[in-house]
Amino acid sequence: MKYFKLPDLGEGLTEAEIVEWHVKAGDPVKVDQLLLSVETAKAIVEVPSPQEGVIAACFGEAGDTVHIGEPLVEFQGEQEDSGTVVGSLSKQESPSQDDAFIIGAARKEQGHSVRIKATPSVRALARRLHVDISQLRGSGPDNKITSEDIEQAARLNESKGEAEPLRGVRKTMARAMALAHEQVVPVSICDDADIHEWDETQDVTMRMVHAIGQACEAEPALNVWFDGEHLSRRMLKQIDLGIAVDTEQGLFVPVLRDISNRTLDDLRAGLNNLRKAVKSRQIPPQEMLGATITLSNFGTIAGRYANPVVVPPTVAIIGAGGWRDEVVAWEGASAIHRILPLSLTFDHRAITGGEAARFLKVMLEDLARASV
Repeated sequence: MKYFKLPDLGEGLTEAEIVEWHVKAGDPVKVDQLLLSVETAKAIVEVPSPQEGVIAACFGEAGDTVHIGEPLVEFQGEQEDSGTVVGSLSKQESPSQDDAFIIGAARKEQGHSVRIKATPSVRALARRLHVDISQLRGSGPDNKITSEDIEQAARLNESKGEAEPLRGVRKTMARAMALAHEQVVPVSICDDADIHEWDETQDVTMRMVHAIGQACEAEPALNVWFDGEHLSRRMLKQIDLGIAVDTEQGLFVPVLRDISNRTLDDLRAGLNNLRKAVKSRQIPPQEMLGATITLSNFGTIAGRYANPVVVPPTVAIIGAGGWRDEVVAWEGASAIHRILPLSLTFDHRAITGGEAARFLKVMLEDLARASV
């Protein structure tokens, strides 16, 4: 092969961001030698060389986004590939008219490819004014980027500073939230769990996990995958709980598998391992997929109630606020009890209000117990 393209990384991933090159033009490489590291929405992936040879060129720099099938490196002395390169390479002939020649790679928006259309003169203007055309939407015919678009962006950069494009996990989160906003019909209900019977040994997160498992078994309508396009649902027997993990890079949601058939000690060990893998960005992509319901334990930072976002194809997410001591009416008198606020958001296309309320009621009852 002459050009080695970004291979299919599996798990539905369509693009990756270059983190670091480990080779440069002129370097000899062997089969399986590390070429570069890329960051996907799931993890850091190391890309090895598929063959032995000498690197003629590396395409892209650290921070650039590359889509599946776009070239990463060119090997010396190989037979020419046809149709393997998106955009213009040096072998392409210069056009006689700027307006008849549009070059550029495809970018992704909401899961669709969007061709960046700009003439060479406009691209040259963008380079001179330090404008990233991949962040622009053209105002010209057929969304073509014009010189006026470039000049307006340059003025904005000068007055407000350059825009920082979202990358990696944050970009994936933005797309997922936009998809959820477009597709889901969310309704949130909130209540307080009275946990005054707990002793100091109780693990709040594991008690939440146990309560969610109990509630899913009592009201299985919330442990489903819903197809909004065909208005169908898959009733799922195994409860795979996605647990939101906050990091500096963005929000990760690793999946704790089969929560109703494991001990709390086993679940705690599993969650610790998942969080450790997330922090080190070594978590396998498959451990981030397949959640059937989600928990956001945002109260460990701050906050009491919320309307957390349901991400298709799941239909429910539980939010746990920070516990607090509160004066309550108890057996005809005032008492101070420890209270844990809960928020449940559900997709009203797939779940009735009664189902959601019964689910939350089971959680409240399970959490009120001294131990499980």
